Amino acid sequence: MRAGRSGTPEEAQGAVLANEAEGYLLAQAELGQARSEAAALCGRLPWLTTGQAEDLSRHYMEQRMGLTRQALQATADRAKLLRGEYEARYAELRQALLRVHTAGACLLVACCSAAVLLLR
Repeated sequence: MRAGRSGTPEEAQGAVLANEAEGYLLAQAELGQARSEAAALCGRLPWLTTGQAEDLSRHYMEQRMGLTRQALQATADRAKLLRGEYEARYAELRQALLRVHTAGACLLVACCSAAVLLLR
């Protein structure tokens, strides 16, 4: 739900809050998944000391979250690009429809005018 399309300021504020909460929960889920993957990686390397395992986990999580940020940014950038393309195409189609209706209306007026002149 987009805040700009809500009816009242309270609804818009509620939509923004809901979007922020959803984003927070998704980020926390992603962080939890990265933590699980780091623990699984360290579990496959039993010779690591506790400090080494913690360091490897930290580096893995940083890299994983960085990749997630990049992927989300690429998706957001693509969505923005597509939105611009769709809006431009919509404007073109709307203009074409307006031209067709205008031509049709002119043709109808011309036909009616001709009929009136022929009937006189």
